[in-house]
Amino acid sequence: MIIIKSPREIELIRKSSRIIAECFEKLKPYIEPGITTKELDDIAISHIKSRGGESAFMGYNGFPGNICVSIDKEVVHGIPGNRKLEAGQIVSVDIGVILNNYYGDSARTFPVGDISEDKKNLLRVTKEGLMRGIREARVGNRLSDISHAIQAYVEKANYSIVRDLVGHGVGRRLHEEPQIPNYGKPHQGPRLMKGMVFAIEPMVNLGSFHVVVADDQWTIYTKDGMPSAHFEHTIAITGDEPEILSIL
Repeated sequence: MIIIKSPREIELIRKSSRIIAECFEKLKPYIEPGITTKELDDIAISHIKSRGGESAFMGYNGFPGNICVSIDKEVVHGIPGNRKLEAGQIVSVDIGVILNNYYGDSARTFPVGDISEDKKNLLRVTKEGLMRGIREARVGNRLSDISHAIQAYVEKANYSIVRDLVGHGVGRRLHEEPQIPNYGKPHQGPRLMKGMVFAIEPMVNLGSFHVVVADDQWTIYTKDGMPSAHFEHTIAITGDEPEILSIL
């Protein structure tokens, strides 16, 4: 069942989501060669707690980090640790925050120093694919219109969309109904209604869409070892236009 949120609930989700947007601004200057992924985790949780929030990820099904930090071939769920970022890499940072019993969820992929043109284009296409999906999140459309818009744009640009991982509803729980694939035929699934709140999150690979799980049982990486990018926003279906909650 898709839970319809009241205007008050949407405002509470916005507050959680804005803390994440603030975290990205805090982290951006530090995403340079030599910093460890654990140091990024420390910076993020320090800011989250300073704003009265808590990490939504720490301990979630046993996850051992406050944020997810995934490098190059790692698609999602990278565990913060002693790894140092290196020039030329791309790093996906996924952050969840709970504040006043409501969740926000957002992700961005950053360049580490100068990166290749292939990686620059991968980031551009993934981010634009997310925006194409968000634009379909409007009253009267169907759920798969979001999915199809993402897939159509990404594949036209000759990249592949990860199929084993999905977006989701978000609110009083981090993961609510519905699941939101990033691919599919249009005009399928539930009709979208005012008050629905989704975390839409395309994961786009430079190579094939196939992924595997690492030995740590958390990190998911591309099967062919090619780079992957990930962008995510928490959005609300309001009036005429979808509203992005995870921005400043």
